[in-house]
Amino acid sequence: MKTLLILRHAKSSWDDPGLRDHERPLNRRGKRDAPRMGRLIAEHDLVPERIVSSTAERARTTAELAAAEFDEDVEIETTRHLYGAPPDEYIEVAEERGGEAERLMVVGHNPGITALVTRLTGETEYMPTAALAVVELDIEDWSELGRAGEGHLAAFWRPKGLPS
Repeated sequence: MKTLLILRHAKSSWDDPGLRDHERPLNRRGKRDAPRMGRLIAEHDLVPERIVSSTAERARTTAELAAAEFDEDVEIETTRHLYGAPPDEYIEVAEERGGEAERLMVVGHNPGITALVTRLTGETEYMPTAALAVVELDIEDWSELGRAGEGHLAAFWRPKGLPS
C-alpha cells in the first residue's frame, strides 16, 4: 500500500505583470495557506518521506512552507516536468522518483492536479489553490502506479474548509 498526497500550489500573486508565469510568487493568502496545509498533514500523521514539486516559484514555495511544519526533514525535489503537466506526467514522475517512500507528495498546478485526482480515484474533486487530496493505492512499488487500479480518495481538504 502506498499513499500519494497531491497538493496544488497555494494562491499566487498577479501584482507584477512583468513576471513570467513560472516566476510568480505566493500572495499573502498563499503564504498563510501553505503552512496551514503542512500543519494539517502533520496533525493527521501523513508526513511524506519525499516531496516532488514543480519548479515554478509558487509551487516550490508551497512545498517548502508546508514541509517547514513537519517535525522531520523531508527531501524536496523539484522538476520542470510538473509545470503545466497532464496527469500522465505526474504519474511518470511519481513512478521514477517515489523510491522507497511509503508516502509521496507531489506539488503542482491545475488542470493537471485535478485531472490526476480523477484519474487515480475515479472521483471528481476540483482542486482549488492549496487543496490537498490523499490517495491510497494498492501497489507495492511506485513503478506500478500507471498500471494500478483505482485508488481510494482517503481525504480531501480545501483551505477554506479548515478552522482559522
